Amino acid sequence: MALKLIVDTDPGIDDAMAIFYAIAAPEIDLLGLTTVFGNVTTPKATRNALYLLEQAGIEIPVAEGMHRPRMLPPFPPSSAVHGGEGLGALDVPTSQRQALVESAPEYLVRMARAHKGKLLLCPIGPLTNVAAAMDLDPSFCGNLKGMVVMGGSLRAGGNITSAAEANFYHDPHAADYVLRYGCNITLVGLDVTNRVICPRSFFAGLACESRKIGGLLRDMADYYIDFYETVGKFAGCGMHDPSALVACIAPELFTTEPHALRVTCHGDRSGEMIIEESSTAQPVNVCTDVQAEAVKQNFFNNVAKLS
Repeated sequence: MALKLIVDTDPGIDDAMAIFYAIAAPEIDLLGLTTVFGNVTTPKATRNALYLLEQAGIEIPVAEGMHRPRMLPPFPPSSAVHGGEGLGALDVPTSQRQALVESAPEYLVRMARAHKGKLLLCPIGPLTNVAAAMDLDPSFCGNLKGMVVMGGSLRAGGNITSAAEANFYHDPHAADYVLRYGCNITLVGLDVTNRVICPRSFFAGLACESRKIGGLLRDMADYYIDFYETVGKFAGCGMHDPSALVACIAPELFTTEPHALRVTCHGDRSGEMIIEESSTAQPVNVCTDVQAEAVKQNFFNNVAKLS
């Protein structure tokens, strides 16, 4: 039986990769998407999510989420990394489809109740919607099968500051709350995603196999890889968000360590993830090693099936 999954997302080039993977993988029953700020504003994230689903030819619910961090003022989107519209140089049209009237936290709470013990949530943006769902329903996390979160860094350092990974940096209070009070969480952070590197040739090959969707990803990835080269990384782009989706159905490709965690919420090291040695919080399974080539091949084999 396919895994019931919702992706909480801020598309985002690597979010687009992750969404197409979730659509393509036969092991996944993608029930819906929820959107949040981060790589783009929340309204643009919603528009991009609807557009990507339309391109893939599927119709599932999209619920728009929170527009700003839990306590901090809003951050500017990551335009240098993902482009002004979020999908590289692509000019994204407004979809004819509409998001739900229901908010993302409300949708998440309802779906977790409806599929109690069977729904996996995969947040690949800031954790603001997840924290808000936990506020709405104290039993929310217990109703889930679990969460596979793209975020954080245990030992690899940050990618937006020297200390912080971008998703945690953009809402450290939400990240801290979810890691402290959530349950059955697997964290797919920079310790592994920095090792899953895709060169331009990877996307060129994907475009040969999947002309429409692979071609879209190739064009988006050109922009993404251009950014990586501006910061001195010439081997390709990190496969951050898609690695978390692969971990949902192929956890054997990842090595994990259990740690109670907290996230720094103030000062120069805001967004930094720290092991809380004396904490009584439920440990988080932190991915610390990865079979990188197998993850890339798993992604390629699935997305190549899309038309």
